Amino acid sequence: MLDNMLRGTICIEDIEVGMSRHLQKTITDRDIEMFAEVSTDHNPVHLNEDYANETIFGGRIAHGMLTAGLISAVIGEQLPGHGTVYLGQTLKFLGPVRPGDQVTAHVEVVEIDLSRRQVKLSTCCLVDQKKVLVGEATVLAPSRKFD
Repeated sequence: MLDNMLRGTICIEDIEVGMSRHLQKTITDRDIEMFAEVSTDHNPVHLNEDYANETIFGGRIAHGMLTAGLISAVIGEQLPGHGTVYLGQTLKFLGPVRPGDQVTAHVEVVEIDLSRRQVKLSTCCLVDQKKVLVGEATVLAPSRKFD
C-alpha cells in the first residue's frame, strides 16, 4: 500500500542538487473566495473591488498565502512528492497576484542532508516571468528505507 502512495515520489536517495519542478495555475475569483472561506481571511483587498481600487494595488489581489500554497503543491505532489513533510518555509512577497494571473510556482533543490533526510529548496512564484514571491523551504523527504 505504501508503495502505491509513493508512486511518482522522488525519495531522498534519488534527489540531486539542481533538480527542479514547477506548476502553473491561473488564479480565479473562485480560488480567492474559497481561500478566504477556508482561511477566514476576508480582507476586502481580496474580495471587494471598490475597496481594493482605492488601495496601493488599484484592484483586487489574491491572498499571499494562496500564492505560497502553490509552492506547497509542487513540493507535496512533485519534488519530493507524496510523504514529504514541511519543516520550514521563508517567504518574501515581491508583487501582487491578481485574479486572472497565471502563476508559475517553481522549486529547486539547493542542499541535501541525506543522514537527516532533509532537503533545502529554493522557491519562487512568477507572473509574466516576474518574481512575485521568493523563499526557501526545508523538508523531510520520503525514503525507500521506510517502505
